[in-house]
Amino acid sequence: MDLQLAGKHALISASSQGLGRAVAEELLNEGANVMITGRDAEKLRKVTEELRLLDKGNVDYHACDITNYEEIKALVAYSRTVFGKIDILINNAGGPPAGTFADFDDEAWQSAFELTLLSYIRFIREVVPDMKENGGRIISLASSSVKQPIPGLILSNVFRTGVVGLSKTLATELAPYNILVNVVGPGLILTDRLEHIRESNAQKKGVSIEDFEKKQLESIPLGRYGDPKEFAKVVAFLASDANSYLTGSTLLVDGGMVNVV
Repeated sequence: MDLQLAGKHALISASSQGLGRAVAEELLNEGANVMITGRDAEKLRKVTEELRLLDKGNVDYHACDITNYEEIKALVAYSRTVFGKIDILINNAGGPPAGTFADFDDEAWQSAFELTLLSYIRFIREVVPDMKENGGRIISLASSSVKQPIPGLILSNVFRTGVVGLSKTLATELAPYNILVNVVGPGLILTDRLEHIRESNAQKKGVSIEDFEKKQLESIPLGRYGDPKEFAKVVAFLASDANSYLTGSTLLVDGGMVNVV
């Protein structure tokens, strides 16, 4: 299938590693031009050099702390300078700290809000003017927790669910402009972050990583962790002109782990 992404301009937040980087690579392979970002400029430079070896599309970078609105504005302005306009926005952010309700004060809640939800709002606000004339695609990465809360991740559970409410509302408001808005929730996708969390949880439970992994995989009907490339292909479809009628939806890429009726 031709995803018709050649020549499209995409901005992907938190894309120097993990799922964000996987999506950047997939969009580049489909011929899109991609702006990646993160807080570490040197890391972004190295990743950009690696992505340029694909010799597909154009890729550039600009450092940005996505909890800082002025830096978001500067990133969007730089992206316009390089690409002219933004056709595709991929919202992504690292997860807030793990813990239960009793663990967090107002400052922790505020920080999680700014990272996980407010940053998405701000990015959308800045790019929508580019999309109103010729349409666009907004995809927000969340978590399988938007359908089934994950114990010990209350901050993520609350604000990633807010991303769904935001996206569903905007799908209606922006439909007259042919701007399609969707959410993708990853399940257990094998990234460095998942490996770190797996090791930490195994240690807390006093079991080996192997035993913890075995138990975890039993919860996934497909019986394995997801590959970031598999996740990225779903996002690439949603970001493309091949997707012309799917909006306001939340898709889980989780190997069937969450049982949603």
